[in-house]
Formats: sequence, C-alpha cells, structure tokens
Amino acid sequence: MNNDLFNTPDEMPPFAMPLGEDYSWKWNEILNGFDIKVPNGELFYSENFFNEKICTRSINYFLENNQNLSIDSNWREYSKNNLQKVNFKNINWRHDKLYRFGSEIYLPRYSAWYGDSDKPYTYSGLTLQPNSWNKGLLYIKKEIEKTVDIQFNSVLMNWYRDGADYLSWHTDAEKELGQNPVIGSVNFGATRDFLIRSNNDSSEKLKIPLKNGTLLIMKGQLQHFWQHSVPKRAKIKELRFNLTFREIKHTE
Repeated sequence: MNNDLFNTPDEMPPFAMPLGEDYSWKWNEILNGFDIKVPNGELFYSENFFNEKICTRSINYFLENNQNLSIDSNWREYSKNNLQKVNFKNINWRHDKLYRFGSEIYLPRYSAWYGDSDKPYTYSGLTLQPNSWNKGLLYIKKEIEKTVDIQFNSVLMNWYRDGADYLSWHTDAEKELGQNPVIGSVNFGATRDFLIRSNNDSSEKLKIPLKNGTLLIMKGQLQHFWQHSVPKRAKIKELRFNLTFREIKHTE
C-alpha cells in the first residue's frame, strides 16, 4: 500500500483495501473519487457521484407505470410472466430465464438492455436485443462519460427487488466488449456489497459498498484477472437498480 498517494489523511476509500505493493489509491479531486489500482486492474470509485435528488428521480423514472405501483409495492408478486402485465412507461423490464437440464430457471433479478445498435449482446446464455435509448438513460450515460475517455453505446440494467436477488461470480469478458473493456456501474437504491476476487487466489477479495448514487468504473485488465458478484443479503428489504454501461465492439 503506497501511503504517498494520499492527498490528506482523510482521503482513503470507505472500504478495506488489501495491504501490498500492487495495491494503491489516489484521490481524484477533479472527478471527486478514488483512482484505485489492484494487481492487473484499475477501478474508479465515487461514493456520491449522483446526489439524492437525482437518485430519487431516477428510481421513479425506472418504475413509472400505469398501474400506480411504486417503490413500496411488493414486486415479488410480479415475478415470472406476471411482470409483463405491468405497463412500464420508460423501461422495458423483463424477467429472463435460462434453460438448464431441461428446466426453466428464472434469474434472481429483473433486467433490461438498451443501446444504440441493432446488434444483440450475449451473456450467461442469454441473447439480448437492445431497446432504443430514452432521455433518462442518456442523461445518466452522459454524466458517467465525463469520468472516462470513451462513449458507451449500451447499458445492462439489473433490478434487485430486495436482498434475496443477487448476481453470481462472473466476468464481463464477452468478445463483444473487446480486449480490455471499460465498464461503468452506477447504483440507485439500497446499498449492496460488490465483491471482486482474483482468478489466481479466490481468498484475495475486495468488498466494495455500492450506495445510492455510487459510481464504480472497472477498467484495464480487470475482467481478465478478476471476477465480481453481488451476493445475497437477507436483511436488505429495499430494492436496488444497477446500470452497467459498456462499449460494444461491432465486428463482423
């Protein structure tokens, strides 16, 4: 750990960092966040990238529907095919399912895929056709792009109804994302732990709290050397939206 990178004693990430020469962090005053280096990877963490007002407006925008269902509704009543009966105004939410060993397995979360191309994106055995961008998502995209030197052309939205919804260990290393993809992940709603672990040593982990309005950028070789997950948290009863912005490489 390189203490020389600190600007002030208070400018330390709000989560535990492993000790070691390959780990370092530096406060980025311009972007109001931490530039973090881990072995074979880089992160940018801004705890309060979006303020509470924007977060509340975003959550309401994601949920807006003609049935007057709100953040306080029991969204587990709308699992599986029942979700299609809700007429959402802004986001085309789906409850995707996989087929394993002859059985249907619904993912433990809702999702939606948006982008500026007619080419599909495949992950976890699912092939997603992009919905067209809308004003709300473009606003979030443009704000996040101020922290990176690329333009994202797609976003995967995941809606965690409560702490029972989760995301298993995986990497975002699909061929459509290119060699060293930059992934911009922004969180709205409940705080959830975001874990990353080394492919070489699964005991080498970071637990990063993604709070309401938190932005996390994953870049460098991270997707080739680290996995990430969002584990179950039974005590969490509130919903959470996570948007991961990507740049899809359109190769023939």
